[in-house]
Formats: sequence, structure tokens, C-alpha cells
Amino acid sequence: MQIQDLPYPDPGVPDARSGPRFLWWLWRNQLGGQLKSLAWGLLHFVSVSALPFCVGLAVQAAVDRSGTRLALTGGLMLLCGIGIAVGDTFLHRTAVTNWITAAARVQQLLARKAAQLGSALTRRVAAGEVVAVSTGDVEKIGWFVEAVSRFTAAALTVVVVCAGLLVYQPSLGVVVAVGVPVVALAVLPLLPRATRRADEQREKAGRATELASDTVAGLRVLRGIGGEELFLDRYRRASQEVRHAAVRSARMWSLISAVQVLLPGLLLIAVVWHGIHLARQGRISVGELVTVYSAVMILNYPLRHFEEIAMAYSFSRPSAKRAARVLSLERCTATDGSREAEVPSGDLYDPATGLLAPAGRFTAVVCGDPDAAGRLAERLGGHPTEPGRSVLLGGVPLDELPLDSARTAVLVQDKDPVLLSGTLRELLDVPASGAVRAADALAAAQCEDVLDALAQGSLDATGPMDARITERGRSLSGGQRQRLALARSLITDPEVLVLDEPTSAVDSHTEARIADGLRRLRSGRTTVVFTSSPLLLDRADRVALVIEGEVVAVGPHRELVDGEPRYRAVVTRETDEELAAADEGILLGALQELEEIEESA
Repeated sequence: MQIQDLPYPDPGVPDARSGPRFLWWLWRNQLGGQLKSLAWGLLHFVSVSALPFCVGLAVQAAVDRSGTRLALTGGLMLLCGIGIAVGDTFLHRTAVTNWITAAARVQQLLARKAAQLGSALTRRVAAGEVVAVSTGDVEKIGWFVEAVSRFTAAALTVVVVCAGLLVYQPSLGVVVAVGVPVVALAVLPLLPRATRRADEQREKAGRATELASDTVAGLRVLRGIGGEELFLDRYRRASQEVRHAAVRSARMWSLISAVQVLLPGLLLIAVVWHGIHLARQGRISVGELVTVYSAVMILNYPLRHFEEIAMAYSFSRPSAKRAARVLSLERCTATDGSREAEVPSGDLYDPATGLLAPAGRFTAVVCGDPDAAGRLAERLGGHPTEPGRSVLLGGVPLDELPLDSARTAVLVQDKDPVLLSGTLRELLDVPASGAVRAADALAAAQCEDVLDALAQGSLDATGPMDARITERGRSLSGGQRQRLALARSLITDPEVLVLDEPTSAVDSHTEARIADGLRRLRSGRTTVVFTSSPLLLDRADRVALVIEGEVVAVGPHRELVDGEPRYRAVVTRETDEELAAADEGILLGALQELEEIEESA
């Protein structure tokens, strides 16, 4: 896989049982790139490690006054230089490719999981954690996957050099062969503590990210109630905790780095001291001493990769653990389905609540609990949060359809829709039947003032459709964002459209016009609206009252207001005291009527 081939046609099915298993799965799925990186790494490291032998041969040739051997050694050094340059160039190229492709695979897996779970994702995992996994954690996971092949090349080079020194000069080679493993493994006792501190730092950073994400999302509300400073103080404290944890982690890694500098230095001193002693005895030549000394010096370079792989694993392990936790989440229903792909039509029926939305009709649903309304809306779209009996569309269970088919048949717009940054034309460029024009959808959603606001805010735009929308539409009011999202849903023209409180942030006059436009544009299509607004309810063909997960009353809005106290309590916002007083008044009226009948008799 090359960078230009991204994204992956299929990122695969990850092993999300644990963080280490997920890292191993990523490495195995990039085996070709890892082998390329290993080959170029071996060329680079072996070429670097061969220089000391060339230097030793050159020194000995100069001592022996052999011009032929000196010229031959120069040629060997030239070849080593070419190997170093070529190996380093392509090692960097393959390493960066492995890093980017691994990060891209993780991001694709996360995006696919988010698309499968829908709004259920943020109910099971904090939004800030999802943000942390898809940004910083992805980079750390890619770093470890990329560093494995370079570490393997460095480790093999160390083994080759030690074996070469044993053959070249056994007396000094034994010292190097014994000392190098000690230098490489000396930091192992420090790694568990360093890993724990790195885990603590990442955990605190994740909580700080969650707090920041939640604060930014609710900034408008916080300012309205004067809670901005309170949440700012909380973030300051969380940020300081992250800083303290980062300092503690850095202290441990600085200690590991110091050990990696100290021990090779001690090994070098031991080699030089023992080598000088052997040279004085005439057991080794000056060239051999220079060769071994230079080899030990050069070994510091590949040995550095032992520290890097330890750091990469310590930082990537908690990141991989979080990514695996998100990727291990599953839908209550299968995404493939047991039926062939089709877009059914007909009545929409939920057997769990008894809710029926006749085909081609405008049905309104009133729920006393807003959270229950949101869960029911997800069920109607084939996205249940809990296992249960499937919703039927034209007698076909949505759970048995492939996920794409179910989403094509039933579109659910939740009460807090998201607007992506870009132009208005790009926002409205969604899969659609083509039967509804953008202008008609915008008009039905009463977006005239929204278009004017966008045009004024984008001076370089040639028209309203080319006006820019900021991230999540933060430059717009809540009602303007809500109306743009409604227009986007109307353009798709699905077989069934489910709207959860689509006009909760607009004024009553605009709401009345939206109700008329919605009824007109969706004529002949099945529309289900969860609302408690009398303006929308009055224009619905039928209204269903859902109490404690069950439909308890069905009928026109005006009949339910007159004859169903529970419905009237939700729609007119009557308190329990008012409702009790009304019931008492009805009872007294009935008693008076009974007394009048008795007197007349």
C-alpha cells in the first residue's frame, strides 16, 4: 500500500480484544511495507557499522605503508557511503509510508465504526475520548507500527557487528559481545514505571480533552447561565494535572536516556582500557584497536533504537487500548442483514410500543420523556440501542435489511444535528432521490434569513449556495442551524423521514410556516415528527401519545387536547397541581349535574 493508494478499499476487521493484539494486527496487515523498511534499514545500519572496519584497515594500511590496501579501503568506504545514503533515504521513505498508512487504516476503522453505530457511539463512549483516539492516539499508534521494522533492523545489525568483532578480534570481541546486551537490556527494569507514568499522562490528557470538547459544545449555554468561568477553572485544573503527569513521565524517560548514554560510555572505556593493555603486549595491532573502538562508537547509533521502540510502545499501548475499546463496540443488530438489499415501502410499525405511522401520512408523536423520544426515533430508523423486536416497514423487519438499505428507506434526524464546515452547496450535496430541489427544501424549511446571513458573512461568495459554513455552524444561531439541517433532510426525500424536535429552536411564526412547508413538500411520503408543539401537532394527520414506552392514545390533535388529560398535560405544559385541579373541577361539575337530574326527577 502506497500513500497515493489511500484510502483503503477495505481496512479489514481489526483484532480489538486488547491494545497489544490490535497493534500486532496492524503490523501484520502491513507486512509488505515492514519488510521493505527492514531491508532498507539493514542496508543503512550495516553500511554505517562497516565504516569502523574500513577505518581500521585504512589505519593499518598506513602503518604498513601499503598504498594498494589503502586505495582498496577507500573504495570500500565509498561503497559504505553510498549504502548509507541510499539506505537512509529509502528507509525514511518506507518508514513514513508505514506510519501514514497505519494511521490512515486506524482512522478509516474509526470512521466506519462511527458510521455503523451512529448516535449510539457517543452514548457509549464520551465524545472527547473519540476525538482523542482519532487525533493524538492515531499518531502514536502509527509511530509504533513504523518503528518496529527500524528497531528490528537495528537489533540485527547489533548482532552482526558483535559476531563480526568476535571473529575479527576475539579478545576484544568478547568484551563487546558481553557488554552490548547489558547496555541494551539495562533499561528494562525502568520501563514498567515509565509505562505507568505514560499511561497516567494519556489518561489525564484524555479526560482534559473530553472536558474541553464538552465545554466548547455547550459554550453558548454556559455563557447564558454564567457558568463559563466555572468550567474554565475545571479545565485549568485538568490541564495542570496533565502538565504534572507529563513532567513526571519526562523525568523517567530522561533517566532512561541518561542510562543509554552512561552505559555505552562505560563500555567504551572498558574496551579502550583493555585494548591498550593488549596492544602493549603486542597481542593486537593498532588498526585492530581502532576498528574495535570505532565499532563500539558506531553501535551507539543502532542502540538508540532500543530506547525509541520502548518509548513508542509505552506511548502507543494506552492509545491502542482506547482505540480497541471503541472498535470493539458492536451494534445491537447486524450490519449485513439476512435479506437482500431493498428499499421497502408501506406502513411503519413498531411492535414494542404499538406505534403505527401509515404510509404517505404525516404522523406526530408526543412523548412525556425527551430521552425516550430520542430512543424511539432511533428504533424507527433501525438503530436500536438495545436488542428487541424489530421495527417493520411494509411488513419487512428493518433489522433484517443491510444497514445501507435500512438507512436509505428511513432517515432519522436527531434533535441536535451536526453541520459540517464547507459551502452551503457542499452541505446539501447528499444522496437524494432527485425529486426535491434545493430551493424547494430551503423554502419549506424557511431558510431565507439564513441565506442572507451566510451571504453577508462570506464576502467572496458569488451566491448564497457558495457561502461558507463554519465548523458545526457555530456562526449561526440554534434556529438557523436547525432549519439548514431540516432542509438537508428534506432534499434526501427518503421513503420515511423521522424528525426529532425539528423546530424546538425557532419562534412560533416561523414554526407555523415550517409546519405548512413540511406538510406540503412531504405530501404522499411518510413523515414522523416527535414534537410537543401545538403548531406542528395541529397539522399532523394523526397524533400518537406515548407514555412509558407504549402508545396510549391516537387521534387528531384537537380531540386529544379535549379528551385526553395526559396529552393535554404534555402539550400545554400543565403542572400536576393544575391537572389535579382540572380533574377536580370535572368531578364537581359531574356531581352538580347529577344533583340537578335528581332534583328534576
